[in-house]
Amino acid sequence: MNTIVEEVDNAQDFDSILRLVKRVVEEKLGMRRAGLMLIIADAPPGILAYHEVGSNAIVVNRRHLEGWVIGKSKTEKNSYIFVVLLHEYLHSLGILDEVEVRRLVRTLVQEYFGPDHIATRLAGGEAAIGGEFIAGVYLGRPREPVLVKDFDTENLSYIG
Repeated sequence: MNTIVEEVDNAQDFDSILRLVKRVVEEKLGMRRAGLMLIIADAPPGILAYHEVGSNAIVVNRRHLEGWVIGKSKTEKNSYIFVVLLHEYLHSLGILDEVEVRRLVRTLVQEYFGPDHIATRLAGGEAAIGGEFIAGVYLGRPREPVLVKDFDTENLSYIG
């Protein structure tokens, strides 16, 4: 089994998955950035996540995230997070064309995960990411956004 697949399947947190996303992108595209924040917030049902151009934040839609993880295996949960973070990380690198980002996500995930992995099906749109529960997404009052601690810690230096 490919080491990236094993590492994604066994990742314990968002930071671990982001490190793998960054590794894949740097190996294949030679691009990298640091200093990202991850915010989990309620957003409209059609938005899985977004990166605002010029910012250092990736915002993941808590409503989709919560809906996706219910009843899913660790592999499925981590694959979802990997695909979503990969997509938004590419945007954070300045690749703004949505069609191009989707193509890159499909290509990279297919190469690293192979044709039968859930991550590949998610990246290709076969396993509609969150689509099956959009009708049931809670649309009540938005909750306070949550800043994920210990995200993108790879390049932090501490003064002791």
